[in-house]
Amino acid sequence: MATQAPKDKYKAVWLIFFTLGLGTLLPWNFFMTATMYFTNRLADPQPITDDKVSANETEAAGDSRNFLQAKFNNVMTLCAMVPLLVFTCLNSVLHQKVPQKLRMAGSLVVILVVFLLTAILVKVQMDPLPFFVVTMIKIVCINSFGAVLQGSLFGIAGLLPASYTTPIMSGQGMAGTFAALSMICAIASGSEIQDSAFGYFITACVVILIAIVSYIALPKLEFFQYYQKSQNNVMENMESQMEQLNKEDGAENKPVQQSTSILGIFKKIWVMAFSVCFAFTITIGTFPAITADVKSTIANGSSWDLYFIPVSCFLLFNLMDWAGRSLTAVCMWPGQDSKLLPALMVARVVFVPLFMLCNVQPRSYLPVFFEHDAFFIVIMILFAFSNGYLASLCMCFGPRKVLPQEAETAGAIMAFFLSLGLALGAALSFLFRGLV
Repeated sequence: MATQAPKDKYKAVWLIFFTLGLGTLLPWNFFMTATMYFTNRLADPQPITDDKVSANETEAAGDSRNFLQAKFNNVMTLCAMVPLLVFTCLNSVLHQKVPQKLRMAGSLVVILVVFLLTAILVKVQMDPLPFFVVTMIKIVCINSFGAVLQGSLFGIAGLLPASYTTPIMSGQGMAGTFAALSMICAIASGSEIQDSAFGYFITACVVILIAIVSYIALPKLEFFQYYQKSQNNVMENMESQMEQLNKEDGAENKPVQQSTSILGIFKKIWVMAFSVCFAFTITIGTFPAITADVKSTIANGSSWDLYFIPVSCFLLFNLMDWAGRSLTAVCMWPGQDSKLLPALMVARVVFVPLFMLCNVQPRSYLPVFFEHDAFFIVIMILFAFSNGYLASLCMCFGPRKVLPQEAETAGAIMAFFLSLGLALGAALSFLFRGLV
């Protein structure tokens, strides 16, 4: 008779998964928030200490950018998305051959070291070209190990009840909200760029340290031990059965059985995998490439003009995305076998033309149909909430559609398709913006 699963006392495991979800994306969000700092360091002779976080100075800098400054965002996107996709794929295929503790703890430690180095370099003067190269190497490292961390985390969550994918998605949503608030506070305070950047990087280091401590504590909790032990028992039974089959049928059959297992798991979850991929393709294809270029029509030179994009675009998106992700903790409609879920995902493509018809400037081809700020805000709320809720549902349902012993692999495959959606969205964003 199977023993009853223990309770998650004080929601400790739930909170740990939330913290680890926060730790997977907060460092990178802070890295992107400090883009102004990086481009400023690439300027030719000007010292960074003389520059304030100011919209006027940002525009002035944009008029006289050198080659490295002009190419920074494009090269950063390339150095972020390619390693993210490659290492998420590698993690999906090779996660069974590399111990979970090495993948998780090792990735967290490497990311911590990179951010400590980044914080130190804020105080160190470097020529633009070496600084550019070092920064791109750090971006590759962060996204490579971040991909392994994210894929491993979703894999571990696949061993637990489906609701434990929700805190990961919620923590990742919180990361974006935290970074957006930090951006607004930096603008409001008029802080020096290097001081703001140093604060971002040190805060990221603290969050990563908390995530490391949380991960160390995870195996000591009874709730997690129960599901970990159940998975180990299932795997031991499978190995003994595999050994028996190999003795009867010959060892040559073993590679075939292993190679078909990932394909077999994918066949069970392909609808969820492609749905989450499509969700992030549409989301990243429009946000922020199109949405960040929307201009307020009611500001009339007021301070709202300065805060319009940080608040209406970045903060509002991250808040509503976080709300959508968190809602799956109490509501999981439609169900995992419902055809309505993928249909709703496909329907989100309508947000592409809706944002294109807002007051995006400059524009070359399309007319402005939704001129007032209120239209943009309402569209953004629906866009962000649907992304968070529907994507989180898919990530929860994926591991539930396979056998318990296949759940970790299913979680890793889902993480790969999430990353694939990010990469496809980044590529399509150039096309979508060009059509406006």
